[in-house]
Amino acid sequence: MQSAQNPYNPGAGTPPPELAGRDPLIAQARLAIERVRNGRPAKSFVMLGLRGVGKTVLLNEFEQIAEQHGCQTAMLETDPDKPLAQQLAPQLHRILLRLDRIKKAGSDMQAAFNSLRAFAAAFKVQLGDLEFGLVPNPATGDLVVDLTDLFVAIGEAAKKRDTAVVLLIDEIQYIQKGDLGALIMALHKISQRQLPVLLFGGGLPQLAKLAGDAKSYAERLFDYPSVGPLDAISAKQALATPALRDKVKFSDDALDYIVAQTGGYPFFLQVWGAHCWEAAPASPITLTHAKKASEQAVAALDESIFKVRLARLTDRQKAYARAMAELGPEPANSSDVARLLGLTVAQSAPIRDELIKKGMAYSPERGLIGFTVPKFDEYMRRAMPAPKPKRTSRPAKA
Repeated sequence: MQSAQNPYNPGAGTPPPELAGRDPLIAQARLAIERVRNGRPAKSFVMLGLRGVGKTVLLNEFEQIAEQHGCQTAMLETDPDKPLAQQLAPQLHRILLRLDRIKKAGSDMQAAFNSLRAFAAAFKVQLGDLEFGLVPNPATGDLVVDLTDLFVAIGEAAKKRDTAVVLLIDEIQYIQKGDLGALIMALHKISQRQLPVLLFGGGLPQLAKLAGDAKSYAERLFDYPSVGPLDAISAKQALATPALRDKVKFSDDALDYIVAQTGGYPFFLQVWGAHCWEAAPASPITLTHAKKASEQAVAALDESIFKVRLARLTDRQKAYARAMAELGPEPANSSDVARLLGLTVAQSAPIRDELIKKGMAYSPERGLIGFTVPKFDEYMRRAMPAPKPKRTSRPAKA
């Protein structure tokens, strides 16, 4: 079949040709947007899930829904190397410029711009052609106070203009603890005042704990829906529907095989679907084509995504990851990983923490460690020899 007609779209955050199996989350976001747009209280939420489940795709979908409802939106992917203030200020500036175009009498817009000027000056943020000059009420330099004041000013301006502000933040787990606490407190004040500001976020599974550690009431302020692999029916829909639009069918056993190989993860479904299209000369795509495509898909992932991630690790981090892989695809006990390395839990803990900070691993609960990228354990077993069992100087303690 012609490559130019290949309907599948395996990319980071790129929308799939068929967004299957996510209707409940989309409905939840739509309802929250409609409520806040109508002046009703609505709860923000942060999606938790591994890499490749489609969190970024969903955030983009929420942004489109918000814009269709006349909301002012700002999309941000967190940069772990930059303070939150530097990342948020340009996005909030754009929102204020949009609000300013909605003509309405009053001094609220001037107050909001003054708040932004003070915020930018305090945190040394460049905002293009925004004039700083003398700020009537200089910021305190305390992110908790200043970000709250800025959010309130923007929320009040949006409320007066009968619109709402929707912030969409991806990779929230990379926000530093103090900055995350300030963001949570600002949104808490917005909630208390029932101002029309919503946050939709996405992050790795440890984010709920990070938010709770930053501020104890974060668990009540947000919902934390889990985003996982698609069920078998939705996974088959994601594969079959795009092909059917071009009058191409999959055999039932080919679909079953691909779902089993991918685990139902949306990104992998796109990768396997794209390779199946290339492997089949014509419709239908059979089990034979699917098996050939699977070999090509695995090789492509090894040479791109998996190899690149492995290259980011130090030698001791690679050794720890290989020991994790030896214990299978599910999160492993940290003490078992340490034992394979011939280390105590205390000795291996810094390496474990390094992998978590790099976004390569997560801890679903105390004492467990798992890969953030599905199928990475399989790659590690292909890429590195198995660790030789070692004896620790003293028993590892969980």
